[in-house]
Amino acid sequence: MDRRIEETASAAGTAESEASLIGRVAAGDRRAFEMLYRVYFPRLARFLQRMTRSVPLIEEIVNDTLLVVWQKAATFDGSCKVSTWVFAIAYRKACKALHALDEPAGDAADECVGDDAGRPDWRFEQQRLAHAVDVAVAALPLAQRAAFQLTFYHDMGYAEIAEIMECPVNTVKTRLFHARRRLATLLEDQLETRS
Repeated sequence: MDRRIEETASAAGTAESEASLIGRVAAGDRRAFEMLYRVYFPRLARFLQRMTRSVPLIEEIVNDTLLVVWQKAATFDGSCKVSTWVFAIAYRKACKALHALDEPAGDAADECVGDDAGRPDWRFEQQRLAHAVDVAVAALPLAQRAAFQLTFYHDMGYAEIAEIMECPVNTVKTRLFHARRRLATLLEDQLETRS
């Protein structure tokens, strides 16, 4: 129980420090923006990596997102967490970029790096499973993929995802329901074809 209290306090401290950083960014503090950039660049890149496999596109979207954060920091009203606000900007930028490409998000899965410990057969199986998951997630429709990633890779709740995706909470639940069903089917097919 003490661990939960510590995690909650840490999360609250992080949210508070991010809100204060946004306030400093709004005042034109470049060092605060650099700190925010360092915190969010890797998080946004991980989120976008599963939406598009194009590294240059990911970097462009992250930079565009953080430029909006720099330019619009004064408009952040504190009605949500900073992370919700930033991820919402990134999600909208990614949707626009992917629609502008007029092609499906990258289907090619990146090479998975296995765990250095353990037996070679175990590492191979882990790589095979990771690849199957990446391929299955990449095959989901964009809205389902984004909701799935925000839930499972970024540990966000329904309300936060609904705010990011600008849709009702029930829509998020529906997208996750369909994403889980589709993933189960896709993973079953992926794993059967490789056996």
